[in-house]
Amino acid sequence: MTRQDWHNRPRSSHLHPLIYWAIFSLVILFVASAWTFFGAEGSMELMLAVVTGFFFMTIAIPFVIWRVARKYQRPAKARDESISLRDWASGEFEICQGRRKATEAAVEIVVPVAAVAFGLMAIGIVFHFTANAALLSSTAPL
Repeated sequence: MTRQDWHNRPRSSHLHPLIYWAIFSLVILFVASAWTFFGAEGSMELMLAVVTGFFFMTIAIPFVIWRVARKYQRPAKARDESISLRDWASGEFEICQGRRKATEAAVEIVVPVAAVAFGLMAIGIVFHFTANAALLSSTAPL
């Protein structure tokens, strides 16, 4: 890549909207996995309801802030939000310490959330099958 191409890359200090949707989907997967695999216990329902409320607030508060900020932003900034994911990913992402490749920034943001969501789902699947196997082995005739 020539030096001139490097300077023509789009710069952004905001994530692409599809990255936000990926994070939202992973949080929904986490909450659904928690309720599906661990909600059968009577005492767990209250704790899962509290955790669901916390996750709802972690999604709702940034969403409301984004909606309010979007209402008062400049028109030129609104055009920046309409950039395609491919163009956004080929550009740079501005952070406090400098600039990073946008793809690296997106991976560093999404991977921890994905690890937690898929990890809980995997733990729930293993828990489900081991609980069923233990139940079947305890009721099997000797």
